[in-house]
Amino acid sequence: MFELPEVETFKRDLEREVVGKKVKTVDAAGMSLLGSYKNRKGFTGLLDGVKMTEVTRVGLRLLFHLDSGDMLVATLGKTMRPHRATNKAAQADGTEVVITFTQHGQLRFVDTKGKGDLVVVVEEDIEDAMADMAIVGLDPVAEPLSWTHFGELLRHHDMPLKSLLTDEKIIMGIGPMYTDEILFTSGLRFDRASSSLSSQEVRRLYRALVETLHDAMKYRGTSTAKNEYLDVFGEPGTYQDHLQVFDREGELSPRSRAPIMKTKFNGSVTYYCETQV
Repeated sequence: MFELPEVETFKRDLEREVVGKKVKTVDAAGMSLLGSYKNRKGFTGLLDGVKMTEVTRVGLRLLFHLDSGDMLVATLGKTMRPHRATNKAAQADGTEVVITFTQHGQLRFVDTKGKGDLVVVVEEDIEDAMADMAIVGLDPVAEPLSWTHFGELLRHHDMPLKSLLTDEKIIMGIGPMYTDEILFTSGLRFDRASSSLSSQEVRRLYRALVETLHDAMKYRGTSTAKNEYLDVFGEPGTYQDHLQVFDREGELSPRSRAPIMKTKFNGSVTYYCETQV
């Protein structure tokens, strides 16, 4: 699943690319992204002639605000991505929905495995439509928090650091890849109890979290064989060139010059360095 830096990059690009654009036509190749509708027309008819007025993000969902009073909610899941293209550009494999604007090209939703979802919701009903988001934790990009608040969060949850950072009910949008990078940067082990950190270690972890997410967005996300991310223009991110431990087993650690290690933790692979304590 795309993590927070990738979805935030989508959102920022789409703010510049589609806000103010009026929809001319909407075409759906099939029903794989339209599970809330009985037929394609039930979805496409809600977008005819509307103008996109704003793009926001709630968690890992993208919200396209419309001048009709509705919102187009895009749940990206593991594989759906928005793609900005000219009308005549060849369609990528898995292009499921194409929104053509009266001017300046198209917005396409590409999903090779049909794991995403698109739905148009009345703006007043958006909270009910996304009721599951009520149990999602802090968004460290949309809601910056102080290191003291972060420390209280750590003390309140007595659990291994990797489990805490990847728990959507505590902090949303950080998966195993960015967690390994955050923990390496902070010098803390994945299985270290969150309640055991000193004030100095809390500050290091907080700074590592903020800096890692900021850098990942600066380099427009991470594109690897295990994370096939392309931005809205169909271009890969470049943060993979700056990964320090993730998927680098056996390479020399930039901190200790000893080999980076890999282990299984709670059912997923973890990469780390012997200097982490």
